[in-house]
Amino acid sequence: MSATTRVLVGLGTGAAFGIALAIWSPAVASVAASILQPIGHLWLNALQMTVVPLVVALVVVGVAATSDAAASGRTARRALIVFLVLLSAGAAFAAWWAPFQLGFLPRDPVLIESLRAAIGTPAAGQSGAGSLGDWFTAIIPSNAIAAAVQSAMLPLVVFALFVGFALTRIAPGRRAQAVELFQTLADTMVVIVRWVLWVAPLGVFALALTMCVTAGVSVLSALGWYLLAQCSLYLMVTLALYLVAVCGGGQSVRRFAVAILPAQVIAMSTQSSLATLPAMVETAQTRLGCARDVTSLVLPMAVSLFRMTSPVQYIGVSSYIAWIYGVDLSAEQLAVAAALAVVISLGSVGLPGQVSLMATNMPVVQALSLPVAPLGLLLAVETIPDAFATLGNVTGDLAATTVVAKRADQ
Repeated sequence: MSATTRVLVGLGTGAAFGIALAIWSPAVASVAASILQPIGHLWLNALQMTVVPLVVALVVVGVAATSDAAASGRTARRALIVFLVLLSAGAAFAAWWAPFQLGFLPRDPVLIESLRAAIGTPAAGQSGAGSLGDWFTAIIPSNAIAAAVQSAMLPLVVFALFVGFALTRIAPGRRAQAVELFQTLADTMVVIVRWVLWVAPLGVFALALTMCVTAGVSVLSALGWYLLAQCSLYLMVTLALYLVAVCGGGQSVRRFAVAILPAQVIAMSTQSSLATLPAMVETAQTRLGCARDVTSLVLPMAVSLFRMTSPVQYIGVSSYIAWIYGVDLSAEQLAVAAALAVVISLGSVGLPGQVSLMATNMPVVQALSLPVAPLGLLLAVETIPDAFATLGNVTGDLAATTVVAKRADQ
């Protein structure tokens, strides 16, 4: 039985037991929820304890990898610029569209209160508090260790960026040793996350039972709204990438759509950009007319550094959690989320799906002062959105390649 299936079984079993107990005996259901709630929180705490070291390590390693790629030639530098522009545009679009589309969904006050009772009320918006001057002052931490202790993600990521860029200015040998140390730290945290995810069925079972006892079937309907909102967000970003290929890559809509279809089918079926790489190379060279020297450099770089839907996912997930809790995110908070999402996405490429969902969404959720407990339930249904996310990533890789190839011909 696959890990995803095990988690889904945990979700379904927990929800069924929670609803059945609530119908049969509310008193017994309340006792069961009080017993299992700490188990769910322990599981989430075990995941959260890896976030700070993992994020710092990923950002430092991501800066080093980006720097190495930029040093490999003009084509590589153009590709990096295209990647950053597309990631930033995707994050900006998601920061605007995700809260907007969720505003059309029915918000159940009873569900909100029940979830707050089951998980806890989110802290008052720390990331959006204070004046604009206070916000700018808080970007650079006066004490990086204090920022880590407080899980203040934006200043912590800024500190990691400083460390990453500073490493590019020291002796190559020492730089390689330091980067290797951070890579080792990231790999170690991923191992711990995998251990914690091994017991995810139990954690998800406890969370689902607790929430269904307090909120009932509405928890499951809320998950349905998540699937709808997240998949539609990915599809809109994917469609926008066709315009990128047309306007920036000199392709016609019909030619680009027909050419990339085989790679998209592989992407949807495998849910892996790496597994789709051979098909993307063949598509770019023979169907889209991109030069071999461009595709052989840009597409491996894209698979290694560029995941178009990652910032979209982080912001979409955070906006959804804010929606179910009735929290209205300010423009400042969404700007922070977009900036964090772009930076974290550069270092998160290559992480396994479930590890990526938990470890890379948590920093953005925490930066917005939102509870992370719903991530445990979203993990159980992530297989469906992940297929659409991979579709967007592969489409983004090929669209970016056409833009770089066109600039190389000029």
